[in-house]
Amino acid sequence: MSRRILVTSALPYVNGAIHLGHLLEHIQTDIWVRFQRMRGHQVIYVCADDTHGTATMLMAESRGIDAETLIEQIREEHERDFRGFLIGHDNYYSTHSDENREYAELIFTRLSDAGLIFTEEVKQLYDPERSMFLADRFVRGTCPNCGSPDQPGDNCDVCSATYDAMALGSPRSTLSGATPEVRASEHYFFDLPKYTDFLKSWLASGTVQPEVANKLGEWFEDGLKPWDISRDAPYFGFLIPGTTNKYFYVWMDAPIGYMASFRNYADRHNEVSFDDYWLPGRDTEVHHFIGKDIINFHALFWPSVLDASGFRTPTRLHVHGFITVDGTRMSKSRGTFINAATYLKFMEPEYLRYYYATKLSGSVDDMDINLDDFVARVNSDLVGKVVNIASRCAGFISKQFDGVLAAALDDETLWQTFTGSAEQIAAWYEADETGRAVREITRLADLANQYIAASAPWQLIKEPDQRDRVQAVCSMGLNLFRLLVIYLKPILPKMASEAETFLNVEPLSWADLDAPLLDHTIHPFKPLFARLERETVDRLIEASRETPAGASASPAATGADSRANASSADPDHISIDDFARVELKVARIVDASPVEGADKLLELRLDLGNGEERTVFSGIKSAYDAPSLIGQLTVVVANLAPRKMRFGVSEGMVLAAGEGGSEIFLIRPDSGAEPGMTVR
Repeated sequence: MSRRILVTSALPYVNGAIHLGHLLEHIQTDIWVRFQRMRGHQVIYVCADDTHGTATMLMAESRGIDAETLIEQIREEHERDFRGFLIGHDNYYSTHSDENREYAELIFTRLSDAGLIFTEEVKQLYDPERSMFLADRFVRGTCPNCGSPDQPGDNCDVCSATYDAMALGSPRSTLSGATPEVRASEHYFFDLPKYTDFLKSWLASGTVQPEVANKLGEWFEDGLKPWDISRDAPYFGFLIPGTTNKYFYVWMDAPIGYMASFRNYADRHNEVSFDDYWLPGRDTEVHHFIGKDIINFHALFWPSVLDASGFRTPTRLHVHGFITVDGTRMSKSRGTFINAATYLKFMEPEYLRYYYATKLSGSVDDMDINLDDFVARVNSDLVGKVVNIASRCAGFISKQFDGVLAAALDDETLWQTFTGSAEQIAAWYEADETGRAVREITRLADLANQYIAASAPWQLIKEPDQRDRVQAVCSMGLNLFRLLVIYLKPILPKMASEAETFLNVEPLSWADLDAPLLDHTIHPFKPLFARLERETVDRLIEASRETPAGASASPAATGADSRANASSADPDHISIDDFARVELKVARIVDASPVEGADKLLELRLDLGNGEERTVFSGIKSAYDAPSLIGQLTVVVANLAPRKMRFGVSEGMVLAAGEGGSEIFLIRPDSGAEPGMTVR
């Protein structure tokens, strides 16, 4: 029976480009959606950009544009990047929409009418210069646990202690440098504890993986707390009804963005009813694909709010882990923080789609991209196994038999082996066990290649009385290839489309597994994939290392090469263009230690924001005691080519001035600076 399914991926925030982490989730979702459609189900896949919050307001302000212009620019970039990876959203929208405002206000009103909203006075740090309350990330001060200076407003980078921002010593606003004041403000709360029994039952119903349900059980141990759903002006978002300076907290209206995006789609498609998918008791499904870092919002807050306001709860949450590259978290300094647009300049999107598919397990375990394994899987599985079947057989059929396949299958038993795996492969796709499905598909590809190798049509064709046998063997090989294409189509839609053209067939579905192509004319074969060279991956990594955060990469030369080229005309001077290429950024020193065997060097570990860390060797040992530098801000030349030294690789240069000895002074950024900010 055909199912009606609404599917969403978590909403990317408008603070940067689409990268490997976003792509994992959206590729996983897209594979599942394509599989369901191949099975004959009706699926609508929607998403949107998550746009609200103080960060959006500040980013727009820093760029000198209004927030609406900013979010539309970024939405277009995100949509372009997803299309580049063949991700087929039926609607990609924005949480800053009329539909989202309508449903946010409706849900809030219904929660209020049900007695689930109350107000309470909250004390917070307030920036008197910017006239705004400060979120923890906009406050720094002395750690109340270890005394380390210049620590974030929620946890210490030095001793890892967690605390309330108001416990910081000598606090300062990172927005203005002002000393914050403690002020009280009235906030709106959703009474989540009243939904404790409902949530325990909902989580036990199979809507989440068992390990996710177990993790969420920790929230119940000390009792659920009311959920703060409001923020004070100034704030970019929706005003709470009946107020003039209170806004919905971003995590209140962000998940409502799923409803809003679907409503926008339904309004443009008369055959689709919003109520059929969002009211209880309808014969439809709602599936959310999310990362494990936001399960509390999606599995505690969201289902409670939906149920309390008269809407249906999700059918299932598909939760995945994080991405690492070569065993470590993604890093701009190592070139492993790879943006979608950069990747597409070097490699086929389906290489990454396939590699992610081999790793998806239906669990919340983190997933590692091993770059050598990535190259090997592409070349061994896609080129050496799957495509190899078609390339070995197609030439004989086209040249010797006018492109016509044999009228009967050569090996019925082998055919049944292939088709007999269909339901198991389907079950694995359904359960997000895509990696297991891929392993079975490649096992079948091995059997097909073994069959062809054992039959050796290249030898048979030399014997005139074996022509029919050659046609039978190669036709069998192409029929097995066609089955593999069907199994892989959710993962490799572009390859499948090209294979369908080659096989001269209509778009393939799961129902086509039972009917072989017999006495059928195919088109000449064209290569479907090229071998992937490790050198190409290395160039991608280098380009990603050279790319500033949030910008698109260019393979053009930078660093030492570009300096040499630019200065060759005048070796005694540099031009203003040379100077303009120097990229200065704010960095926080997260670790500092003397370099053994070096009289002048300190090894500094720098945080450049957005998860980027670098190691820099600096000759400032005579002026600074290493521990005193930890937590301090400085300025680094961020686009200096890495330099290999006897003690390791230095990935930049911190700026300092002075006469030497104890008279060396690190260049400090202005008050209010944050790691990653560009210094001009």
